[in-house]
Amino acid sequence: MAEPRWIIHLPTTLTTRHVAAELAAALARSLGHLDAVDFGETTLSEEDAQHLRYRVWCDVRLPGGGRCGQPDGHDGACEATELR
Repeated sequence: MAEPRWIIHLPTTLTTRHVAAELAAALARSLGHLDAVDFGETTLSEEDAQHLRYRVWCDVRLPGGGRCGQPDGHDGACEATELR
């Protein structure tokens, strides 16, 4: 049986989902070298509605390895890009 993965909930003072997604992208760029953090799985939620989560990135697994780094709900084909 695999060990459970742990989630870190990081509350902010931000008041819009767009700005929270920008902070998530900044964290991914600055801490992306840490193998212990799976930024592709990043979700956002309102403080009082944590059961409603919004994906930041598409994160679809691509043929040949890698995952889509486009914003969730993007237009066009998935592509392996840096998380933005």
